[in-house]
Amino acid sequence: MSLADRLQAELDDIAAAGLTRRRRVLASPCGRIVIVDGRELLNFASNDYLGLAGDADLAAALADGARQWGAGSGASHLVSGHLEPHEKLETELTAFTGFARTLTFSTGYLANLAVTPTLAGRGAAVFADKLSHASLIDAMQLAKANGAAIHRYPHGDMAALEHQLAASTAATKLIVSDTVFSMDGDLAPLPQLLQLAERFDAWLVLDDAHGFGVLGEQGRGSLAHCGLPAAERILLMGTLGKAAGVGGAFVAGSATAIEYLLQKGRAYIFTTAAPPAIACALSRSLQRIAAGDELRQRLFAHIARLRDGAAGLPWRLLPSATAIQPLIVGDNAAAVALSTALWERGLWVPAIRPPTVPAGTARLRLSLSAAHTDDDIDRLLATLRELSGDSRNVC
Repeated sequence: MSLADRLQAELDDIAAAGLTRRRRVLASPCGRIVIVDGRELLNFASNDYLGLAGDADLAAALADGARQWGAGSGASHLVSGHLEPHEKLETELTAFTGFARTLTFSTGYLANLAVTPTLAGRGAAVFADKLSHASLIDAMQLAKANGAAIHRYPHGDMAALEHQLAASTAATKLIVSDTVFSMDGDLAPLPQLLQLAERFDAWLVLDDAHGFGVLGEQGRGSLAHCGLPAAERILLMGTLGKAAGVGGAFVAGSATAIEYLLQKGRAYIFTTAAPPAIACALSRSLQRIAAGDELRQRLFAHIARLRDGAAGLPWRLLPSATAIQPLIVGDNAAAVALSTALWERGLWVPAIRPPTVPAGTARLRLSLSAAHTDDDIDRLLATLRELSGDSRNVC
């Protein structure tokens, strides 16, 4: 069997298991209504929680930034690619999060790859929630290659984490977790995580991709939502392509920790800086987030409306108070069939299957936005009710 034949055999296995992924090409900006494959669809698939991705004000800031600063940065931050808009954005993010210092990255994946492997070298130990995002898992694998021990605790199980920490003799310990879990929508027990980090003298590495801009006073994120301080032992990663509507990410922390990442973090040192125009758009986005209480109120009203209206459906919503509302279907093929039926009726709701979620928990990931209307939520609910009345044929 040739190399190509081996790949094709594995692709055939993926297809047989109902796990083939397909890209969709949008012929319109990200927004409430999108054009895909020539169809107009009501979009419940994006992470554009505040409806800023297609915002004309942010687009103008991006265009103005490109006119002033050009299309690219030209180099890594530490060579010649750190321009004034990058520095300005980092200063603004530092003030917004309450931490001592911030580094920006091109993506959240890259930011996560910078933190854990840099802090967890030979002899260190990493303790991570089993439902951590793929980027955190890959970061742990890099740390393991560097000689760190990796421990996974059951989702949200603080007693198991405490037991693992107490049994560890590692000099350097890292507790790693999402704040809002991307496929379940639930919030990590952040106060307990910080307490354990304090008790066992561990770093607390938090991925706030789905909390930043949405939760807490002025959208400052999950720590603010839980009333927790910007403690020196916390390293907070936030992505800027979800609620912020643009792209990129940041890591905030103590001045010493951030300087260490700047000096030692390979994923920071050896990558070209994002275009400065992106930083210009993000500076404007931060202003919109800080003044976005009305947007967040609208978003949370939509969440309540969906959850109230979903009572009685044959598929259950997981307990989530965030913009991520997972509707558990179970079977892979059934989840795809339900997603397809919604698509045919003009609603874009993606089916999420293993290995992204555990086997037997395939689901529709309903992603809500402040850009949605009450009528949009009601249309989604009415369509789900319609399909539930014929669920044996649909699924």
